[in-house]
Amino acid sequence: MQNLIDPAILFFAFGLLAGAVRSNLEIPPQIARFLSLYLLMALGLKGGFALAASGLTSEVATSLACAVALAFIVPACGYLLLRRYLPGFDAAAIAATYGSVSAVSFITAIQYLETNGVAYGGHMAAAMALMESPAIVMAVLFANALRQRATPMVTVGGGAAALGGPGESFSLRKVLHESFTDGAQLLLLGAMLVGLITGEAGKHAMQPFSGDLFKGMLAFFLLDMGLLAARKLRELKDVPRGLMLYALAGPLCHASLALLLARVVGLGAGDTTLLMVLAGSASYIAVPAVLRYAIPEARPSLYLGMSLGLTFPFNLLLGIPLYAGVAQRLAGS
Repeated sequence: MQNLIDPAILFFAFGLLAGAVRSNLEIPPQIARFLSLYLLMALGLKGGFALAASGLTSEVATSLACAVALAFIVPACGYLLLRRYLPGFDAAAIAATYGSVSAVSFITAIQYLETNGVAYGGHMAAAMALMESPAIVMAVLFANALRQRATPMVTVGGGAAALGGPGESFSLRKVLHESFTDGAQLLLLGAMLVGLITGEAGKHAMQPFSGDLFKGMLAFFLLDMGLLAARKLRELKDVPRGLMLYALAGPLCHASLALLLARVVGLGAGDTTLLMVLAGSASYIAVPAVLRYAIPEARPSLYLGMSLGLTFPFNLLLGIPLYAGVAQRLAGS
């Protein structure tokens, strides 16, 4: 309940309300882009400063290994399940969306932990970066396999040759390049490196930027996300009810898997919470942007409507405090 009276969360709820009543309130796209870049830069700096203080320990390596494992397990399991009920391309796209992560959900979870005095490792920002791309790569491979099965073959000079199909102009190299060199991800990692190099002196110098402004910037950005989520809610008429259930139950299952993994390796409450948030979130910016090019056969109304219209509001309003409460109960504060 405490999460619901946080100013940033209340601005998100206000954005939902303003969007629901079709208000003309809007944040210019350039401002929204700046806010997202600011939040990633501030998050990276915070992570780098924390890493400079703690050092690269075995716990850091264990946390990152858990994040990478989840980045492969979640989309693989999602695809195997969804493939039984959906066309292959839609299944691959949704699996990629839910196998990747939401930076805004992660940043909100960081703010929640700081507000409640729960310690966490700055290296979890690196875990977020590591978890973004594997799901995209796996979805591309799934889609290519589907295309190869669907492409008819003709005999040419005694050998088989594929006729031009939907993947004819598709460039796996381009998709992989975009996945691993995404500007937002590079900014996050670059800011972490700056924080790691400058340490305590850098933290003191950047405190007005990465500390004092952070809460207000997050509230402003969540207002815009509320307006955007309200628009996507209106598009859910195209999403079958079974997929609406997956959009809510899937994150809980993924977060539970992260909790189990964190308990096995003995992560603390803060890192466990963040790992659960990462596993239980779904991308609605980076992955959909790549999927529109990589898997044009998939329906954006499904994977984007689910992630932004249902999963993102659920995690922001209910999921984060739920994950944190369970993690603190089982892992200790």
